[in-house]
Amino acid sequence: MTIKLVITDIDGVWTDGGMYYDNQGNELKKFNTSDSAGVVFLRELQIPLAIISGEDTTSLRRRAEKLRIEHLYMGVRNKLYVAGELVKSLNITLDEVAYIGDDINDLPLLKACGLSATPASAPDYVKKAVTWTLDKNGGEGAFREFVERILQENNLFQEALDSYFKRIRTYNG
Repeated sequence: MTIKLVITDIDGVWTDGGMYYDNQGNELKKFNTSDSAGVVFLRELQIPLAIISGEDTTSLRRRAEKLRIEHLYMGVRNKLYVAGELVKSLNITLDEVAYIGDDINDLPLLKACGLSATPASAPDYVKKAVTWTLDKNGGEGAFREFVERILQENNLFQEALDSYFKRIRTYNG
């Protein structure tokens, strides 16, 4: 299966799903930096990445900006609708999309995509609805595991590595 777009949820996938508050009431999230390698691999292969999250937070916006993620949708109630509009704009179908999510609000999109996955920490009813249940929990590198598995299943992992190292050598002389 050729994947032309990867979509990810954030809370419970890139984070452990916890919400932390400081004494001033600011919300804090812990992102696992190993997930950024998944973004790098997709970029090397020119596979677009989208984040669709029910949350609308400054920390998510900052993470997406730092990783230069072009398609960011926050505060979304109907993820399937947003994904449908995105695939139309990219002239692809949901069958060509890989999506990773972890909870009840992800189920319609998980069921509609060509490839779906969930972290090991997801509820059993979500695990039953997806193509793959990953080994890692949310916040422990599950997104990276998802991307690497897609690339390995499609014999693209070595190409992504080679592209990355060629680009790094070019930049560093």
